[in-house]
Amino acid sequence: MSSLENLLKQNNLSSQDLQELLKARDEGKISFKLIDIREPFEYEEAHIVGTDELLPTSRFQEWANKLLERKDENMIIYCRTGNRTGQVQAILRQNGLSLPHLTYGIMSYGGEIEG
Repeated sequence: MSSLENLLKQNNLSSQDLQELLKARDEGKISFKLIDIREPFEYEEAHIVGTDELLPTSRFQEWANKLLERKDENMIIYCRTGNRTGQVQAILRQNGLSLPHLTYGIMSYGGEIEG
């Protein structure tokens, strides 16, 4: 297993880890979906370049089961500060899905942001 694949197995990712993973994905070395779980207005204000999906936490019950069905996909979640992703991680983990999240959220992210 490569160091990049190992990063996708961790619970917590640093800003540097996510930047490294996004660069590797752009180069075709690894595949994953980057999911923002903040609200639409937050996404419009600013989001990480390379975000693939917006799944607002306020609608968690609508999309949680669909995410659980995607267990074979590599996914990373992020929010504003890491609080919401920590809560979502705990619930998903109880249902058999472990996803890494950006520790401290977009507020700690040093990479490219748009919005």
